Amino acid sequence: MRVYVPLTLPGLAEAHETGRLGAGPLVAYAVTPALREWYLSDDMEELEYAALGRAALASLRLLAADPGAPRRRVVVAVDVPDGAATADPDRGLDPAAPGEVRVAGALPLAKAASVHVDAPDAETDVTAAARALAAADGGDDDAQSVVDGAEDHELLWFATQEIPHLVGPGH
Repeated sequence: MRVYVPLTLPGLAEAHETGRLGAGPLVAYAVTPALREWYLSDDMEELEYAALGRAALASLRLLAADPGAPRRRVVVAVDVPDGAATADPDRGLDPAAPGEVRVAGALPLAKAASVHVDAPDAETDVTAAARALAAADGGDDDAQSVVDGAEDHELLWFATQEIPHLVGPGH
């Protein structure tokens, strides 16, 4: 099963230094029954893309909580054994949670399949989206439009060997 772990660039740097993603339990996103129902598709590639999008939104939430982090969303795709990630059935009904899963322990960064990061030209829109997120969550349509503006930027795909370049010198 592939899970998508939302991070920030400092979180990716920490994972690079320690060799693992988080300490567990870890929140990630995957193709779950709730995501299938929310997205209304049977195409696995589309569903994986939707799970990646949910993780990108979760990364935006991490950025909103960490004003010092560079304004670029980060998602790490990791293959885990079936059963390693579980969906909370109570959270499945929450409209904010389609695809949300919990992974019990830390994930070895060596198991990562790829890293997805915003291009530098997305930073202005991601900054605005992080600022607008709370208002959007409160139902403000204008703020939601700003959040959607960040989602207009496709995350770039990087091989795991490129992580040192992404996190910068000294990591």
